[in-house]
Amino acid sequence: MPHSPCRCSISFFIELLHLCFEQVNSVVKNILMYLLQGRLIMTPLTWNKFIESLCPVIPVLQGYADTEDSLGNCILILSETNPEGGGGILPETSRLKSIFRLLLLKKQSVRDKALKLLAFQLINEEGRSTKRPFIDANLLSKVANLLIVEKPIDIKLDDTRQPIIKVEAVEKLYEVFTSDIVDLPLRKSALEQLAIIFQDIKMHNVVNKMDLIDKIFFVLNECIRKDCEEMECMILPCLTILRKLLTADSVKRLSLSQESSVLFLFFRVALIFQKDSAVVTEVAALFCLLLFDEVSRMDMWSDNISSKSTLTPGFFLPVSVIRRYHLPVHVPGHHAVSPYYVVLPLSTDYLTLKPVTDMLRIAWNLSRCHGIDNLLKEINSENETQEVLDSLKLSTEDILTLKIIHTNSGLEDCRSSVIQAEGHEGVKAAVTRMSLYLLNDRLSFKGVNGPCGAILKTSAWHQELNRFLQVLPACPEDEKLLADIMCFINKLLREHRNGPVVEFLDWILEILLKHKPNPLLELLGQSETQEQEEATDTQTTVRQQLRKELMTFFNNLLLIFMDVTDRKSLELIYVFKTQLALKLLQCLRVTDAPHFYGLPSLERTLQGMIHLTAVPGWSSHSTVTEPLSICTKYLSGLLEVISSFYVERRGAAMSFMGKGVTKGTVLCLLHLSHEMMNQADVLDWISMWSLPYGSNSQEQNLTQQGLAWLIPLWVDRDPEVRFTSLAIAATLTSDKGGCVALANSCQNISGGLWATVVNILLDHSECSMVRREAAFILQNLLVIPSPVDSNHDYSWHGPSVHDVEYGLSLIGKPALQALLDHSNFYDHMDRMVKLCYLGRYMFDLNCYAADITARKSVNDFDDSVRFRREQHSPTNQSQGPGSPSTVETMVPLVPSSLESADVPPHMTPTNIIIPELKDRLMAQGQSDTTTTSPSSPQESPLSAPLSKQCIVTPPLLSAMCSLLDNLLIVVPESTVSAFRKTSILKAFCGAFNVSLLEKCIQEVISLSYSTPVEHVKAQVSFLLEYFCSLSRLLTSCLLIDPSLVSQDELLKPLLEKIFTVLTMCTKDDFDTKLRSAFYQLWIDIFNLLAALLRKTSQSSLSSVTEAVAKSWPAIIDTVCKCVGFSTTYPKLYTACMQFLSILLTEDGKRCLSEKQKSSHSPTVASLLDEDDGNKESVEQLFKIILESYEKQSSKDTLRRLAVSALVSLLAVSKRAQKYAWNAGLIDSCIEQMKHIHAQLNLDSLKPRKRGPKKKENGFRKELNIAMQMLRNCLYQNNEYKATALQAHLVPLIHSFWPWFLLDDSLMKVALQLLCVYTANYPAGCSSLCGASCVQYPGQPAFRGTPSNSLMLCILKWSSHLTSENPTMQQLAFTLLANVALSHDCKGVIQKSNFLQNFLSLTLPKGENKCLPDLAVLWLKFLLNISCDEDGQQMILKLSGCSDLLVEMSKYKHKSSPHLPLLILHNICFSATNKPKILAHDKVISLLSTCLESDNQNVQRIGAAALWALIYNNHKAKATLKTPSIIRKVDKAYASAKKTISDSSSLNVYYLKCLENLVHLLLCT
Repeated sequence: MPHSPCRCSISFFIELLHLCFEQVNSVVKNILMYLLQGRLIMTPLTWNKFIESLCPVIPVLQGYADTEDSLGNCILILSETNPEGGGGILPETSRLKSIFRLLLLKKQSVRDKALKLLAFQLINEEGRSTKRPFIDANLLSKVANLLIVEKPIDIKLDDTRQPIIKVEAVEKLYEVFTSDIVDLPLRKSALEQLAIIFQDIKMHNVVNKMDLIDKIFFVLNECIRKDCEEMECMILPCLTILRKLLTADSVKRLSLSQESSVLFLFFRVALIFQKDSAVVTEVAALFCLLLFDEVSRMDMWSDNISSKSTLTPGFFLPVSVIRRYHLPVHVPGHHAVSPYYVVLPLSTDYLTLKPVTDMLRIAWNLSRCHGIDNLLKEINSENETQEVLDSLKLSTEDILTLKIIHTNSGLEDCRSSVIQAEGHEGVKAAVTRMSLYLLNDRLSFKGVNGPCGAILKTSAWHQELNRFLQVLPACPEDEKLLADIMCFINKLLREHRNGPVVEFLDWILEILLKHKPNPLLELLGQSETQEQEEATDTQTTVRQQLRKELMTFFNNLLLIFMDVTDRKSLELIYVFKTQLALKLLQCLRVTDAPHFYGLPSLERTLQGMIHLTAVPGWSSHSTVTEPLSICTKYLSGLLEVISSFYVERRGAAMSFMGKGVTKGTVLCLLHLSHEMMNQADVLDWISMWSLPYGSNSQEQNLTQQGLAWLIPLWVDRDPEVRFTSLAIAATLTSDKGGCVALANSCQNISGGLWATVVNILLDHSECSMVRREAAFILQNLLVIPSPVDSNHDYSWHGPSVHDVEYGLSLIGKPALQALLDHSNFYDHMDRMVKLCYLGRYMFDLNCYAADITARKSVNDFDDSVRFRREQHSPTNQSQGPGSPSTVETMVPLVPSSLESADVPPHMTPTNIIIPELKDRLMAQGQSDTTTTSPSSPQESPLSAPLSKQCIVTPPLLSAMCSLLDNLLIVVPESTVSAFRKTSILKAFCGAFNVSLLEKCIQEVISLSYSTPVEHVKAQVSFLLEYFCSLSRLLTSCLLIDPSLVSQDELLKPLLEKIFTVLTMCTKDDFDTKLRSAFYQLWIDIFNLLAALLRKTSQSSLSSVTEAVAKSWPAIIDTVCKCVGFSTTYPKLYTACMQFLSILLTEDGKRCLSEKQKSSHSPTVASLLDEDDGNKESVEQLFKIILESYEKQSSKDTLRRLAVSALVSLLAVSKRAQKYAWNAGLIDSCIEQMKHIHAQLNLDSLKPRKRGPKKKENGFRKELNIAMQMLRNCLYQNNEYKATALQAHLVPLIHSFWPWFLLDDSLMKVALQLLCVYTANYPAGCSSLCGASCVQYPGQPAFRGTPSNSLMLCILKWSSHLTSENPTMQQLAFTLLANVALSHDCKGVIQKSNFLQNFLSLTLPKGENKCLPDLAVLWLKFLLNISCDEDGQQMILKLSGCSDLLVEMSKYKHKSSPHLPLLILHNICFSATNKPKILAHDKVISLLSTCLESDNQNVQRIGAAALWALIYNNHKAKATLKTPSIIRKVDKAYASAKKTISDSSSLNVYYLKCLENLVHLLLCT
């Protein structure tokens, strides 16, 4: 809330008081004195407003109180009390606080004055007679320095370390203190321990602070009572606790500072213990906290602080307060410089200083020559320059400085130095200068595109450096120079990584391939062992440095080569990679014994092998050696390293192999496993990974050790080694042989392979990347079918469980279920999701800055791991061990360095003891005594339970989703049951953080420098990978049990997030990798939505359409983008079109079912046809879908998707129909049908071969599609039907009739088309009666005899339909019902004698009479026939038709129960038909009986029919004027007048019918 102008002015004046300008001080003092003494010249309202604004800054103003100064006296007057009325200038509490505040000032005279003012307040203290000590003038005169402390204390609390005290212990101490039955020494001890504990701010919330503070004040009040001296022993710890609590709790501090009794209480305690310096110091500290609380918050002191400032737990004071008071505490200060301070401009005297004159001289010359380029040209030229003042002439130093800072000039100078150098020093100096220029470009965020990088790309520089790179060094000085040059080239290569230049790469490749053997590769392959024996330490260091730079050079090249696409360059790169691969293999397989390896050299070799093997297909570039042969040699050498350094020494505990060697070896093995999996043609490539026993003992066993060498690596102390070794196992288990081999190697481990991997996955102390690989292994194990019992012999038994106590054994799926239940698998999964952290960093950036920088070095293997895992992980997306989100996940649970917005709300400390693996895996051959059990609360006390707990990262969440997906397929019943019992799915969907994804995307777009962008891109890719896995899991849930997902509390938030994701990345703002990740997510989302609509359309469709409506314009853009990917991203196109088709189909069904209902929920049809600002976008959608249909050939599999989407779109959208009509779709479909007819005719003339004709089938499919298009284009639109009529649609369909009779699918679509065409379109109905032979393009249809019309064909075909094909029956009679309204068609029907088939219907017999479906179809047809007099005559001419209708009226039917009555009702309205009806007693009886029916509709039909009969017909009056009918009419009329209350049109009509019947029958 902004401060008032008065408050701001006072703050401004007080800030100016401590400035060093006397004139300003004098003016400010006069203004303040004028204000403080101006009560009489101000109105009471103004004065009160002034005092109100003054109160918050009085602590600062009182620092200037003085008995010898005018302003100081005015300030002292503020604290005085009026002896007459007892009041004062300030409010009572503020006045008391100001008096106590004066006791902390440095001047003795002011403190004496304060004691006099305090005496009056103490006299009026409430209840002073019962308190001690007794205060008199003698006592007060001795305590002027009571609050002046010699050694101030530090009030800073500890808020960084993790709690080390159990919660139960703190609560017990609190109970001891508050207990009245415990002895005082014990209570004092408890207080002292609490005082120490509360130094940690995290422990303040353990107990109820309000109760604790109240208890402390109770002790203090008891202490000052005259008869409670025994409580004095607890005063010091009480004060200490109170001080620590108030320091952290600004709210409670503010509350207590407004209570006068608290201030009096502290003062009396200080008086009692004035000889105890510790107590007095604590009291003084409490006074400081309460008296200066107003200015401890910066928002209360200055107006410059944002209005968003809140009460902070810290205690800070303005620097002016710290300087002018004698504070008893050390406290941080703020406002050291006044916010109102203005820096004055420099005086003119400064212009005479040398630095200023130098700057002016250089700036003037640069301006004169319009830049540094022209200035240097002028300096270098021999022409005389214009005369200038001596003071403006450039000195020699100036000229040298300009030449150095100008990149072009400086680099040319370096080039000259290299050319003219007579020794190594000159070249080395030039190379060093070039490195500095390159560094300058990098620091200016220009990189290789900067001036230095642009110049160094030129061929001139290549020539100068060539001579150093094409010969072997002859001496150590040459080696040292070559190392420096290679270091510079490496820096240049690092800048080229993001955008390599072709010319630069060609130069590098020329250096590497021109000379055979290549000097650089030869230097890399020289053995170090013999050289080290002969060389000195200096020479050895130089050679190691040279080889290090060479290996870095090759690694940089391999990274750059990954982005090369030029075919010629790729061929050269393949040759180089082959040479390098063989050279690295030579470096690895030295002749010495393995234990004499040089570890630095071995580590460098392994780093090169990492980068070489990281790209898939690296072994297939050689034209001489088979890929599998190279892989086998690499595998042999790497296994030799593992065997020599690791396995034989029983793991990391006994091995002296360096950390880099271990990581490098296992990572090379990981890359090699993927390469062998892709390149090996043999089925037993897994057996090559088995390690034989290589011990030197005489009892050498010839059996294989199998894959047991992997097991110790799983428990290595380095998480990256554990991660990579498990990743190797995950790759090997992608093959069934690998699963069997690994399971056999784990037989000596308790629980075997399955339990081991489950334990690793559920180990909450393990980092996420390790657990993720364990999840991958489980995924692979679940892929292989497991037996359901132990009654058969299987090659793969899956998991096995053995109970020693009961002697029971389980294998296969029962064992898997037992293992999951025993380990509480799903509960752990639920807990893991709640520990998920989606942020980028989970550590202090300051502490880990150097580590992050080191990880980006090419000497590390993060790039290769990241690339390789992305290529081959089971979930398509992965992360490398060097990525910042998973390298070190063993972190404090809630680190202080994190922003609160990035920490998920569910990520809080928990009291659950998480199981840990103790001695997780035993060495091969030992007894299986290892157990894994959750720690009990007694075994693992909460004193230090979760000081380091691993978080769950998005990649681990992805693996968990994929694992649950597999479990859902393998054991669906138990998995579904577990999902219902736990909140796993809800937790997974809750971790679906779309806001974080949007924030990261904005960062990717806005950031330009590589390092932060790479981190953000990694985070985005991990989030997208997780969302993909979650979508696939939810899709599987829908397929197995849709109710898991269809719940509103889960579905609605999920849909909102899903459609938000679909609207991201609609513009090409990302690189190819991120864009592909987005598109993969869209594929999974579209598949999820399609499955949702297929399985739960009735319950989920409204939620889906509501979510679509919220983001409708953006959704249209996304769909348009996806439809345009039919060639580039066919999977995305397929998923999008399938979803669109299903959505439109289900929406169309809902629109038909809700046509009679008033629904306010949006539909896709309404969104498509709305006249709003999205019209252009919607038409763009129509256009791109129509183009997709038209451009794709009939043989393209994707065309079917376009047809489905277009057909559905035309069915629901009038705007789509109009667009298709304008685009000529109707004409094109009819033309296509004509072309198909011609082709079918031609094919029918050819001799027929055995078997179906593929070509004819293709034509039929195209005909089917064309008719579907026409059907939906013509739906409910007479204008488009007229277009079809003009295009001779009916004759064309007639020409296909022979093919329709042979193909039910074609007949079905043709009938649907005719139903739509004839609905409410008389001209279309009449066109069916036209005679037409085979119609050709341009030949018009003509009217003729009905013997050759389509109508007659339909009637003839319909008369032979049987109940075996109910769909055809329904379509045929629907078409007949449509044309029955046409006069022409009725004529054809009458002449065809088709109606005679109605009389042959057989009705069922029995008690539960129900009309068959065929009879109902006939009744609907006859109802339309009876709508005019000609049709009624046709019905009456059928002998026995009336009797059959009367009989049918006795039958039941759910959908159309009153059809017979309606037909008779229509017949009664014709004067010609009345005699026949009146002569039919059964009809009259039926109609009169309707009046007594319980159904209102039946009553209305009967009354209307009787009134129609009797109207204007005297014979009818006589016939119907029978007592029975009169009684029924009278009774019905009386009942209707009583029961009918509403005035609907039907009820009014019914009453009118009855009134007329009564009048005609009774009154005439």
